[in-house]
Amino acid sequence: MQRRFLMCRPTHFAVTYKINPWMDPSAPYDTSLAISQWESLVSAYEELGHQIEFIDPLPGLPDMVFAANGGTVIDGTMFTAQFRYAERADEAPAYRDWSERQGFEVHEAKHVNEGEGDFLLAGEFLLAGTGFRTAHAAHLEAQELFGRPVISLQLVDPRFYHLDTAIAVLSGSNGEKPANIAYLPEAFSAGSQAVLRQLYPNAVIANIADGEVLGLNAVSDGHNVVLPVQATNLAAELTKAGYHPVPVDVSELRLAGGGPKCCTLELRA
Repeated sequence: MQRRFLMCRPTHFAVTYKINPWMDPSAPYDTSLAISQWESLVSAYEELGHQIEFIDPLPGLPDMVFAANGGTVIDGTMFTAQFRYAERADEAPAYRDWSERQGFEVHEAKHVNEGEGDFLLAGEFLLAGTGFRTAHAAHLEAQELFGRPVISLQLVDPRFYHLDTAIAVLSGSNGEKPANIAYLPEAFSAGSQAVLRQLYPNAVIANIADGEVLGLNAVSDGHNVVLPVQATNLAAELTKAGYHPVPVDVSELRLAGGGPKCCTLELRA
């Protein structure tokens, strides 16, 4: 199924502060390499037939490349982000304004949430992460706004600070059924693991090596799964389950804690 994505060129990519365990401001980074890898990701989507739209990057916002955090768009409604850290706060109005210009109905968030970083549509359910960034109150806000059952999931490992670093929606990301996911059990509390086992008995299970290269930060159209090339175990498991892995190298962006999904906001009309 063709998807419609919003992306932001990493023109100003840098690692100059630390707001997650992946970031090390003392380590070298290569903006040109980040741009080249991002362009390869765009090309992979285009080759799969997906529609890509772009938001202009703003100076002083090195993480704006991570478009998934800019909000959540379902049924033509944009639920704006409200970032936990001041370093990213100015990204929210940029994504809000873009959405308004594109004709989406915009709903201003009242509570901290980081967009599709912590909200993943999977069939009839909206999976919602909490523990490090998004407030639990935002889960209730999203349920009232979208009228879809929200499943709250507790993240427990700071390396997997957003839900989209611990779950990849393999089918159902546009609300279609049946839905299935891949996930890393160790990233969740015991109760949340039990919920995921009940909801997705046929889920693809990732291992910690996949998690450590942000392998779950992947984008699927229901068959093709764009994921980090380093996640070799997950790619093999996806193939066994009947999916088609599309490996990409975005390792430079991982220096800031992001992967393919972080760079990709799905626009659902």
